[in-house]
Amino acid sequence: MAIPKTGADIRQAFLDFYAVREHEVLPSASLVPEDPTVLLTIAGMLPFKPIFLGQRPAEFPRATTSQKCIRTNDIENVGRTARHHTFFEMLGNFSFGDYFKSQAIAWAWELSTKVFGLPPERLVVSVFEDDDEAFALWRDEIGIPAHRIQRMGEKDNFWVSGPTGPCGPCSEIYYDFKPELGDDAIDLEDDSRFLEFYNLVFMQYNRDAEGNLTPLASQNIDTGMGLDRMAQILQQVPNNYETDLIFPIIEKAAAIANVDYATADEATQVALKVIGDHTRAVVHMLADGIVASNEGRGYVLRRLIRRVIRYGRLIGIEREFTPIVAEMAIALGESAYPNVRKMERVIKVSLQREEVSFLKTLDRGERILSDIIEQVGPGGQLSGTDAFKLFDTYGFPLELTQEIAAEKNLTVDAGGFEAEMEKQRIRSQQAHETVDLTAQSTLDRLADHIEQTEFLGYTRSSSDAVLQVLMMDGKSVQQAEAGSEVQVVLDQTPFYAESGGQIGDRGYLSGDNVLVRVEDVKKESAFFVHFGRIERGTLHVGDSVVAQIDLACRRRVQAHHTATHLLQAALKRIVDDNISQAGSLVAFDRLRFDFNCPRALTPEEVQQVEDQVNTWIAEAHAAQISVMPLADAKARGAIAMFGEKYSSEVRVLDFPGVSMELCGGTHVANTAEIGLFKIVSETGVAAGIRRIEAVAGPAVLEYLNLRDGVVKELSDRFKVKPEEVVDRITTLQTELKTTQKQLETVKSQLALAKATQLLDAAEAVGEFQVLVASMDDADPDALKTAAEQLQQKLKNGAVVLGSAPAADKVSLVAAFSPAVIQKGVQAGKFIGAIAKLCGGGGGGRPNLAQAGGRDASKLPEALDQARQQLHTDLQ
Repeated sequence: MAIPKTGADIRQAFLDFYAVREHEVLPSASLVPEDPTVLLTIAGMLPFKPIFLGQRPAEFPRATTSQKCIRTNDIENVGRTARHHTFFEMLGNFSFGDYFKSQAIAWAWELSTKVFGLPPERLVVSVFEDDDEAFALWRDEIGIPAHRIQRMGEKDNFWVSGPTGPCGPCSEIYYDFKPELGDDAIDLEDDSRFLEFYNLVFMQYNRDAEGNLTPLASQNIDTGMGLDRMAQILQQVPNNYETDLIFPIIEKAAAIANVDYATADEATQVALKVIGDHTRAVVHMLADGIVASNEGRGYVLRRLIRRVIRYGRLIGIEREFTPIVAEMAIALGESAYPNVRKMERVIKVSLQREEVSFLKTLDRGERILSDIIEQVGPGGQLSGTDAFKLFDTYGFPLELTQEIAAEKNLTVDAGGFEAEMEKQRIRSQQAHETVDLTAQSTLDRLADHIEQTEFLGYTRSSSDAVLQVLMMDGKSVQQAEAGSEVQVVLDQTPFYAESGGQIGDRGYLSGDNVLVRVEDVKKESAFFVHFGRIERGTLHVGDSVVAQIDLACRRRVQAHHTATHLLQAALKRIVDDNISQAGSLVAFDRLRFDFNCPRALTPEEVQQVEDQVNTWIAEAHAAQISVMPLADAKARGAIAMFGEKYSSEVRVLDFPGVSMELCGGTHVANTAEIGLFKIVSETGVAAGIRRIEAVAGPAVLEYLNLRDGVVKELSDRFKVKPEEVVDRITTLQTELKTTQKQLETVKSQLALAKATQLLDAAEAVGEFQVLVASMDDADPDALKTAAEQLQQKLKNGAVVLGSAPAADKVSLVAAFSPAVIQKGVQAGKFIGAIAKLCGGGGGGRPNLAQAGGRDASKLPEALDQARQQLHTDLQ
């Protein structure tokens, strides 16, 4: 049997080996774990933690998986060592109270030596220092010499899933890259010689928060083989990054940066490895529904994306590139994880959005930080105040400030930064309290003297009422004139106050020669606060008014609210019965429904959900509304609405056979009143949270009219039928691309023509020809082509060209002959230093490199410096 070599073949060989041995092959779990104590899936065993703890029965006694994992605790080592990653795949075989040490050890050895063909003499084993049983099994059953079995302490060979949880002694298998050094001084911590590739965890205990170990109900096996590490061994490459699992991403990034990975300096290679590793991580995180944000796993994702962009800039990538390298990561991962291709559009759009946003942040922050670094000087420390200002004013993350400072051999006062952050938290809290103390404090003060608001809106659209409290800007007043913005509390009202996702009603309060337009209603404790503007007359405390809701708005919101209930029922029926609400908005013009779901819905599922809701609408299901004890409602299976607080008596809205929920909102009496339902979009908004936006009732007609208007306008402009618009746009896009290519060709030809005229300006410097010149507003590609052509014509020489197509954009390129390079002058390092004079940077190969800057006024000075430097270096 041929030894597997590719990453895909290694993965499949592992799974097949254990499948033959009666292990159920299970798909990888999401990177968003079920375990609320863990931010991301950090190990192959994490999805099975409840089983190991005895909290959930195992469906199978044995299982095997290839599990996606994310770890960022060693993020600073990524790219700098041979095998640190943020994303990796852990191949694992698991026993849930079935086989234990003897079988696990025997199979691990057979897999390693027979299937993967590793020479036994190149393998070394470690065991926990007190695990005599494992030591004996390796020595007596497998036949490994005792001196090649190393006993190691708890730090290395006692595995835990976190501060608490399943744990136990482990045994590891190492590959020896340098067997010629012999067995006399085996040091498994020498990672230049030994690589741990298989870890067998003998799951025997559960560790509590105090560190106490309790035997598990049954002994279990949890193993992990690093796919990247086995690929490195079998593909015989010097590190994990150069395997077929990740190197194509690196090559794609190198091509974009116009550098050669093989000949690049160490810093460039590190940058490319970081880009390759992090791109793979963010693609899978986005595919699993994680959304970039400033907290939790969303922050981890955003930090990784920003590191990709930052390292891209360091190697000279000035344009947007993350969606391009993401495409390679998607292509590499889709055979094992099809969801990355299904989520391709979301992944690329998310990356592009984050890149555009961060590049603006990066430009602003880098300029400020550069000035600060210059003031601090070599070996100094940036103050916490400066670091916080960069964060607070320019959105520059502390980690990025620390990274850039470290590149300049500087440190950052992290303690001072945290102190400034705490001051900001206090200021924010004080500001928040100041706002909240207005209307609420006024009502608290008056609570003993006024009646709680009685809500009449379930059965009535208007009512007489007495004005109990009148406020302006939250402060109690006795009267208010026309034109005033007011807050009004009535003794009773038909107006629904914002609650349970449903917005407050609109309408009017009218009295003797007074009219108040009500724009919103909110609930403060037991009081309904009507927010409005006095259109006519003077309003006084104690006035009798007629409260009238806007019936058209009420009907719209009723249609959307009932449609939300039907939507949740349809999602449960068609997609997953475990779906639950995670937030909602019920407005006059639309509805928004957030729900727990680890994946995106397919287009077919979205259509099926929409069709199901419309079917229920057409079937004309009558609403049955009742009030009952909370316990009875739960016993009947009523679903609780997100964010709603329930008393002992609850209101139950039931459309028999369709939906039954606890809800205090307003609804249609019959589903037929909704008329029509249309899903507008389905997107991911947070880790494991999806969002559907939809319209119902009259809002559907408005939605369709708007889009019909767009289609009609496009039809008129393109002089085609509506059904031909798409084809026409496609044709125009193709023509535009062709024209753009032709324009680029013309630009390049023009640049070459101009460049040829510059040959007469070349200077002799010793045996070399040196040409330094400006080419007006040539773009970077044209500049590069011109520099290459001029260098070839000069043969033995150096060419440096600059261009400033805009006041805030500078392009520089250097092209050096082999003789110049032999002189010790490399294009990448040379042009990077020159670009700093224009507020930028860059680099590339020794013979050809590009750079950019942001200050066009400095271009003449930069070119003059380049000319002087070349005269000095080539004399």
